[in-house]
Amino acid sequence: MPPRPSRICQIDLDDSGLPPPTPEIEQERRVAMFDLIEENAFDLPARDGRAAPDGPYKLGLAIRDKRLVFDITTERAEKAAEFHLSLSPFRQVVKDYWAICESYYDAVKNLPPSQIETIDMARRGIHNEGARVLQERLDGKAVIDTDTARRLFTLICVLHFGSGA
Repeated sequence: MPPRPSRICQIDLDDSGLPPPTPEIEQERRVAMFDLIEENAFDLPARDGRAAPDGPYKLGLAIRDKRLVFDITTERAEKAAEFHLSLSPFRQVVKDYWAICESYYDAVKNLPPSQIETIDMARRGIHNEGARVLQERLDGKAVIDTDTARRLFTLICVLHFGSGA
């Protein structure tokens, strides 16, 4: 079965100028990128009366001037869309996510499985909230499913953590 055209086929994370990631952050990034390319749903709706170019899409993700930038091209490098989102709606949920991640990483080293599971449930809840915020912010710009939103939120966290934004 050929791949669906409404998906991301490549992702480029612009982390130039960011401090080197911790091993935990690097692992979060690797897993999110792998999972995202393996399975995602991403489509561009018609805008201003014009249909968006067909996918699959290459996604460039960056933080520039304290804004989250989605730079989207087709597989053949034709410009498909670019949009800039304010980081303000993400700040608190990203902060909460990294705080709970730190607790989780510490728990894995020191606590029994039942306590680790409780922290992991809280971590997933905050992660789901971040994915929901992302889907709201992308409304009318891109159509993504929950799993894609979760993986993209992880990458936003990675960028946000190092950017000081």
